[in-house]
Amino acid sequence: MVHRIFILGASGSGTSTLGRALASALNSQAFDTDDFYWVPSDPPFQTARKPADRTRLMTEMMLPRRDWVLSGSACGWGDAMIPRLSMVLFLMTPRDTRLARLKAREMARNGTLIAPGGPLAAQHRGFLDWAGSYDDFEFTGRSRHQHEDWLTRVNCPVIRLDGSLPVQENIDQIRDAIDHRSAAE
Repeated sequence: MVHRIFILGASGSGTSTLGRALASALNSQAFDTDDFYWVPSDPPFQTARKPADRTRLMTEMMLPRRDWVLSGSACGWGDAMIPRLSMVLFLMTPRDTRLARLKAREMARNGTLIAPGGPLAAQHRGFLDWAGSYDDFEFTGRSRHQHEDWLTRVNCPVIRLDGSLPVQENIDQIRDAIDHRSAAE
C-alpha cells in the first residue's frame, strides 16, 4: 500500500514532530511545508517563496517517491498534492499547549534575540499573536476554519488526532487506521 500522508494543524500542534516519527515508523521520508514555503535564510523564515516555486519544489522532491509524509500547512498553494494523498491527519492541540511549545522552540532557536529588547522581540511577539489566533473564526491567516474548509476538498481518509497525546499513541492510532484500510482493500 502506498503511504502519501499529509499532517496538518496549527503552528505548534506537533505536525513536524509527528511527521518525522511517522515517517520513521513507516520507513518513509518526512517533508515539512516550511522547507518549501521559505527561502533558506539566517535567521530563518524571513522570505516566502512564490507559490509556483513552492509547488514546483514540492513536486520535484516528493512525486518521484512512492511513500512520504508531509507536515505543516499547504492549504491553497499546495492543493496540487490533494489527488496524490492517501491519507490526511488533522492534529488538534489546545491553544495553551501550542503556544508553550512555540515559546520553547523559538527560545531554543533564537535565545536572547527574541527576549524583550532583542532584535527579533517584536517579530517573535507578532508570530505568537498570529499563532494564537488559529481558533478565531474571523482570523484570515492559517486558521482552524481554513483547515476545516480545506478538509472538505480532499478525497481520501481524514483522521483527527489529539496533538496533546504522546507521539507514540498517535502513531499507534495511525497504524491501526492504515491496517484497517489495508484489510478492507
